[in-house]
Amino acid sequence: MTDASQKSRVGITVALGFAQMLAWASSYYLIAILGDPMAKSLNISSTMVFAAFSVALLVSGLVGPKVGRTIDLIGGRGVLAGSNLVYAAALVTLACAYDPITLWAGWLLLGVGMGLGLYDAAFATLSRIYGLSARRAITGITLLGGLASTVGWPLSAWGVDAIGWRWTCLAWAAAQICIGLPLNLLAIPKTPRHEVKTETHAAKPHVPIDRTMMLLGFAFAVGWMVSAGMAAHLPRLLEAAGATASQALIAASLIGPAQVIARLAEAAIFSQYNPLISARIAMMLHPIGAGLVAIGGGALALPFTFLHGAGNGILTIARGTVPLAVFGPDNYGYRVGLINAPTRIGQAAAPLAFGLLIEAYGAGTLVVSSLMCLSAVLAFSCVRRAPHNLS
Repeated sequence: MTDASQKSRVGITVALGFAQMLAWASSYYLIAILGDPMAKSLNISSTMVFAAFSVALLVSGLVGPKVGRTIDLIGGRGVLAGSNLVYAAALVTLACAYDPITLWAGWLLLGVGMGLGLYDAAFATLSRIYGLSARRAITGITLLGGLASTVGWPLSAWGVDAIGWRWTCLAWAAAQICIGLPLNLLAIPKTPRHEVKTETHAAKPHVPIDRTMMLLGFAFAVGWMVSAGMAAHLPRLLEAAGATASQALIAASLIGPAQVIARLAEAAIFSQYNPLISARIAMMLHPIGAGLVAIGGGALALPFTFLHGAGNGILTIARGTVPLAVFGPDNYGYRVGLINAPTRIGQAAAPLAFGLLIEAYGAGTLVVSSLMCLSAVLAFSCVRRAPHNLS
């Protein structure tokens, strides 16, 4: 903590927040804008491109526990800086893809980058620096990271129109090297030599997959399945519920602002309470919004999407703060990697699964998604009260 104490916590949080915004914009949110142009350019189906992205999510989940363990041992500075190099290499590979094999290689490499550099790694880094006092910093980086789609989608769309999708990938690669890498290297303090764990500590720790681990793994996986499914199909689902195309698009645009507003509320109001309470509230908001749609149809699409987005915003914070409060900072990175591995699998499967549900049941899909969220509420409620106070 010596080096960390010489840096402003606000400065570290802001720098990591901007680095996370860049990381999400040039990886997770890239597919929505570049997927179709990639498929058209390579004369393949969009399904193949999205399948590669789904496998990339699986890869990020598989490397997550190892990444978390590495951060537990040596800190996150090298890991997050390394992620910028992997992102850049992946984006260059995508830009140079003229056949499906190279395209898949680029997306799989991007999956490694996501495992190295998205929220789980950033949360573990903050836990390594601040321990139980990391909650506000975790909230802070999600405030900026939550703007990734708001910033990234327009920039990617402008890039595709102005310079094409290949040069857009290269531009994001350059941003990773010129912006993301310096932010991570300069903002994150070096881990003091005496705090770097030796080879005797390097063996995989014994983290039992007990009842609490399974409950949290289930709850977060279900919550993020709903989130990913809505992200892929929300306008279509709202139209099935009776909204016009323009109403659906306007409503969908509320997701980003709702997430930011909810995260501000979490920081200002809920930070003094047990983060399990925030997690339960987050999972309740989607069913409440779905109930409004059941009553008023598409006319209530706006409040539904606002509540759904607010729940997503709080759940992102809970993903980092709940494990910290329940288990403490020891082996935090490794534990979070294990807990969130099912989440990546769920996110990968969600677009296809929810697409099939909408085809079969239309707006009735909201019943399924609401039951999923309520099952997550039950799982969070069965977790013992977190013994650690976070600040």
